[in-house]
Amino acid sequence: MKYWLLKSEPDVWSIDQQKDAGSKGASWDGVRNYQAANNLRLMRKGDLCFFYHSNIGKKIVGIVEVIKEAFLDKTDKTGRFVAVNVKFLKKLDKPVDLDKIKKNKELCHLSLIRQSRLSVMPIDSKSWKILNKMSKI
Repeated sequence: MKYWLLKSEPDVWSIDQQKDAGSKGASWDGVRNYQAANNLRLMRKGDLCFFYHSNIGKKIVGIVEVIKEAFLDKTDKTGRFVAVNVKFLKKLDKPVDLDKIKKNKELCHLSLIRQSRLSVMPIDSKSWKILNKMSKI
């Protein structure tokens, strides 16, 4: 199993909307950055992803699971980009703010900090555990 971080603007798609999608989940589509799209292609069923609210809030707010691997993104007229389906697993009792992530020296290597505009990124297992601990899971 691998770990990932998915960014979404909460006024476009929020953790609550993801929860409301239920067990059938929802497509994680609209990704038009090639590096982020390549990360979507690497995702496998059962992988876990932090759900990050970007722009408004800037914090990890939940966890979702990949339930369908990469397929052609229906919102892409060029046919070059892919989407995955994810389902809601949990909302964090204590969201993890970007400022707190940046202050943790063990997390300074994360793409979340180094490539702030990247919307889909891998998270190593050590960082996954640290971030979970920060959220008091």
